[in-house]
Amino acid sequence: MSMIGLVGLLVAFAGVAVSVVCLLASHVLGGTARKRGANGAVASGVAETLAWGGRIASLVSTVALTVCCGILVYCFMTGDPTIQYVLQYHSDASGDMAWLYQLSGLWAGRQGSLLFWAWLIAVFNTVVALRDLKGLKALDNMALFVAQIVLAAFVGVLLFSEGNMPFTATPAQYFNAAGELQGAATIWGMNTLLEHWAMAIHPPTLFVGYAGLTIPFAYAIAALIVNDSSKEWVVRSTRYALFSWLFLGIGIGLGAIWAYVVLGWGGYWGWDPVENASLLSWLVGVALIHSFTVYRQRGAFKRWSVMCACLTFAFVIVGTFISRSGIVQSVHAFEGDPVSLVLFGALIVLSILAGIVGLAVRWKSFSPAAAGADDVENMLSKDAAYYFNNVIMIVFTVLLAYMTVSSALPSWMPFGGQSLTAGTYNTIARPLGIVYLFILAVCPLLSWGKTEGKQFWRRARVPGVCALVLFVVLMAYFFTYLLPSYDAMIAVGGSTADGLLEQGPSWYYNGITVVGFFVASLLFFNSLFLLGRGIRNYARSHKANVFASAVGLFRGHAATYGGFIAHLAMSIILVGLIGSSMYVTEKVEYLGYDEETDTVASDFTIQDFTLVYTGNDIELQENQDDIIYELDFDVYRNGEYVGHVHPSVQLVQSTQQQKLNAGVIGFPLEDLFVVYKGVNDEGAFAMDVRVNPLVTFVWVGFGLLMVGITLALVGRRTPKRREGALEVDTADAEGDDSSSESPKA
Repeated sequence: MSMIGLVGLLVAFAGVAVSVVCLLASHVLGGTARKRGANGAVASGVAETLAWGGRIASLVSTVALTVCCGILVYCFMTGDPTIQYVLQYHSDASGDMAWLYQLSGLWAGRQGSLLFWAWLIAVFNTVVALRDLKGLKALDNMALFVAQIVLAAFVGVLLFSEGNMPFTATPAQYFNAAGELQGAATIWGMNTLLEHWAMAIHPPTLFVGYAGLTIPFAYAIAALIVNDSSKEWVVRSTRYALFSWLFLGIGIGLGAIWAYVVLGWGGYWGWDPVENASLLSWLVGVALIHSFTVYRQRGAFKRWSVMCACLTFAFVIVGTFISRSGIVQSVHAFEGDPVSLVLFGALIVLSILAGIVGLAVRWKSFSPAAAGADDVENMLSKDAAYYFNNVIMIVFTVLLAYMTVSSALPSWMPFGGQSLTAGTYNTIARPLGIVYLFILAVCPLLSWGKTEGKQFWRRARVPGVCALVLFVVLMAYFFTYLLPSYDAMIAVGGSTADGLLEQGPSWYYNGITVVGFFVASLLFFNSLFLLGRGIRNYARSHKANVFASAVGLFRGHAATYGGFIAHLAMSIILVGLIGSSMYVTEKVEYLGYDEETDTVASDFTIQDFTLVYTGNDIELQENQDDIIYELDFDVYRNGEYVGHVHPSVQLVQSTQQQKLNAGVIGFPLEDLFVVYKGVNDEGAFAMDVRVNPLVTFVWVGFGLLMVGITLALVGRRTPKRREGALEVDTADAEGDDSSSESPKA
């Protein structure tokens, strides 16, 4: 199997090399043909043939990489130990999900994840290659050329770097005379912490996003090469950007679920370095998508869109560099490798340089259209809103990347040599996030160029009044629940209180909450009213009921209104983030245990919850290696039974690895989060219990966000105008193409 895999990589590399050469030669000959005019027919024919050859060669490389991935998947599923990578990352888990953990071995380690990433890039390149086979446009050819160069770097590292070769045969020393594993090889396998359904799906969704963002970058550089400053490259890139951003979001969300129930943090986000790495490209992707909107609508932000596409791709690589360099410590970081680090470092530098040099050469060509301008003429305008939100996203991304690697920096630099706490990240992220969402909330009320005061207040008065009502409701919850919880935590003192005070004095900390709730209220109703206005106008013009109008509207303007749903979702997420990250009540306690009577010394109480011990269980799994130690509690709230939790610790005997499985009871306004961490020297149960307010809003908002982005992805970008139709103000969504479009009948 290892030999077949090696041959597959050789074929893939050869295919990529041939593709790059053919596409480059096609571009050169095509330029010669255009200069010769009527005398360049022969050169033009040869150029077209070479373009075809380059596209066919790219398909060959995709097929070869598919075979390579298939070999590893087959070995993982059959338990074939002859490939060392399979032996190191196979799963011995049992149960209904065992097949998923076996499959996830493909991307569990450095070598396999690089191969999987390369295969995904090849798949996206295939989509580009198969696009418009009759036209064979220079823009598409050059985009494929750039994307194939990126693929060549990945395949080259896999093929020519011994440490990154996924098909290295298992050395004979790990087998005895009977062909059975012996020594250290008998305990190799996947880290038990990774054996969770969310973590199994989390990496491939991220890699889909990473690979997909290669295409907007490729089209941006291609537009510079062929000197095409029209919106064509943006139109072709937008769906790739939305698709990639969607999958990055799904991947981040799945990682949050895994962290919430497995790591025992009591939270879904801990500013872990690898978490931060995945967030970098997602944040810049937000700026990229909104830049594309302005490019299509206004003919502005041309240079910025090109550079943003380059930065987005660069931060994909920066995130990968962080997780694979070994400069940071994380439970799900990869082992560092010098060759792959050189690759990633080179890609970061070259991607940024390509954008800078290309724009320097094409500066005049990529100047704003006559109707658009990169300069903000008035602060009270959509132009200013888009501009400042892009700046905020980029600045925060750069700060986040810097802070993530701060521990590896010299001590004379800010934060140098320090491992920053979650509170430090929160102190910076919260105000920037609230300002960003405030601008996002106000943006639909503004006009391009300049907003007249009367026009602004006409748009703002109804959603503004509704937002005030919602804000009052949120404030009531704040004063009756969140603020007392905060005061109680401060009164208790200890590390929890110190962590809260580290993030600012009480007036500032709670002031952030008040402002955040106001922004969330405004964003919610502005987004909701834009949706409602569109449905109302559609109903009036088509004499249809509300349901039929909503369906018809989304058929014709799914891209636009998907963006509004995404913005509405962000308001819900903001409420959830405030509650579940700022006002968590935690209690750590040891429950004395009497083994003879199977009882504990006392019940566990936190706020108005009481956990009553009902028993424990020790279960040996089918693989005869994993043992699960489980505790059982009945949960009462104000004396009323509300559910049952059974937190557990999973121990892998052969490696002594442990995995915590939290017990969670969800309520509309909070979660009861229960973690069992084992026993102390006296045999007492170590318990960590938290009440997480408003965490449900995070999950609901996240799901709604994915729905909105999916609609924006699949929706039509250029609906036809219908003369005389009632116009709908749809000016501020990721998928929108015009500031004022009418629904299509």
